[in-house]
Amino acid sequence: MSQASLIQGQAIAASLRASIRRELDQWPASKARPHLVVIQVGDDPASSVYVRNKVKACEEAGIVSEHRRLPAEIREHDLLQNIDALNQDPKVHGILVQLPLPKHLDAARLIDRIDPNKDVDGFHPINSGALFSGQPRLVPCTPAGVMVLLEHTKVNLRGAEAVIVGASNIVGKPQAMLLLAAGATVTLCNSKTKDLQAHCQRADVLVAALGKPAFIRAEMIKPGAVVIDVGINRLESGKLCGDVDFEGASAKASWITPVPGGVGPMTIAMLLANTLKAARSHF
Repeated sequence: MSQASLIQGQAIAASLRASIRRELDQWPASKARPHLVVIQVGDDPASSVYVRNKVKACEEAGIVSEHRRLPAEIREHDLLQNIDALNQDPKVHGILVQLPLPKHLDAARLIDRIDPNKDVDGFHPINSGALFSGQPRLVPCTPAGVMVLLEHTKVNLRGAEAVIVGASNIVGKPQAMLLLAAGATVTLCNSKTKDLQAHCQRADVLVAALGKPAFIRAEMIKPGAVVIDVGINRLESGKLCGDVDFEGASAKASWITPVPGGVGPMTIAMLLANTLKAARSHF
């Protein structure tokens, strides 16, 4: 089998960002421009990089953004008050609390406090429930981005076997709902799944989202499968790698996402799309 074709997430995301920019260039002067507030608690270095990338992407697309830095020792009550104020501010359309949070803060409680109409991460239970019931509102950014990448491969998802490795609320579970809605037969695997390799070998579409470097090996992949690598892991050498053994998988897959430059850029692009969608809903 020939080498897998790369799914160029960087280029697809750039096209989506350009489309958002074009719409915002025509934004009515009488309407408040889409406005995203990112709350970062503490100064985790990885979180700082992610937030910086989000703010930069907003600026390039013409979305107003604010990076609100709060001290790591902030009381939960005070952080909830910050969220309440943003919920009440009509100029703010999107609110994002950057994860992970310091251990004394309850992430679920904070996310529950965000107005579901401003929950651009798509993590609020109301948005999760809407996705589950087949009436999606604001959808988690990474799974939504994966669906856009799959569209570009032209793979027919109706009746396809889709296997997701990793059952998180952020990626795995919403990804399963989106693939089901597209007509795929979905298997959602987790760390306790027996004979994981056998499940993976059935997959026409394999989504790896478990956070273990190069965990998905070539022998786990069905010839001709579409492989989506959501993982971003930093090795001791400093090099980034995904959850899939890229070289081995490329020899068997028909399409594969690189790391970096695959799913990552789509996550930020879908955050911009969600912020725009939230702003439109205020019209």
